[in-house]
Amino acid sequence: MNFDNTTLVLVGLIFIWTGFVRTGLGFGGAALGLPLMLLIGGSPVYWLPIIGIHLLFFSSLTLFRSLKKVDWSYLKHSLFWIIPSTLVGVAGLLSLPDNIIIVFIYSITIFYALTWVLNTRITSHSPWVDKLLLILGGYVAGTSLTGAPLIVAVYMRYVAKEYLRNTLFVLWFILVSIKMSAFVIVGVDIDWVFSLYLIPVAAIGHVLGVKVHQRIMDNDQAFKRWVGGALLIISSFGLLKLFLS
Repeated sequence: MNFDNTTLVLVGLIFIWTGFVRTGLGFGGAALGLPLMLLIGGSPVYWLPIIGIHLLFFSSLTLFRSLKKVDWSYLKHSLFWIIPSTLVGVAGLLSLPDNIIIVFIYSITIFYALTWVLNTRITSHSPWVDKLLLILGGYVAGTSLTGAPLIVAVYMRYVAKEYLRNTLFVLWFILVSIKMSAFVIVGVDIDWVFSLYLIPVAAIGHVLGVKVHQRIMDNDQAFKRWVGGALLIISSFGLLKLFLS
């Protein structure tokens, strides 16, 4: 895609934001960044490979010295439920019209935003609900890489807090690897050069997120409430714009 200078600045700010969220929260870079990218223009299939490349790069950096702090046992258990639905989601992304995928992305983002604004958590208290959330989270991740809040709701029950972020990074690495492989196999036109140019920009947010991760965790509810309010407005505007176009 060809962007003017103003749009390039906006794209840069969005990728600083996604890098910040990815390491600050440990998840949600795509969920909190993709709605903004779609407002600028382009299809989900254009932006998702770029997000995927960044996630693979930065998760590798984060995990390089932290693989011992990964709950491998629960990760393997959860993948049994997550991977099949992820593959179904990827198939949907590649076969459904862009407008349907965009409506899906904005709708799921509005749902997340409402839970954050209203300070309600996606929770589970039974094994079958855990499995359902993992399956749904895998499908949403396969479709749009925005399934993190559904999966995290389950992981928080079974993975110790000090292992949670690194275990999630390994999970995202696996899911994005599957998705990127599918993109390559079906011949999706990936903007590799633009993706690489954006890595130093996203690195600014990555470093900031690492520095304030603990502070965000200590003020989790306030952070999510403010972000949820912004996402609610942005995604609602995105849906309105799509329906009026």
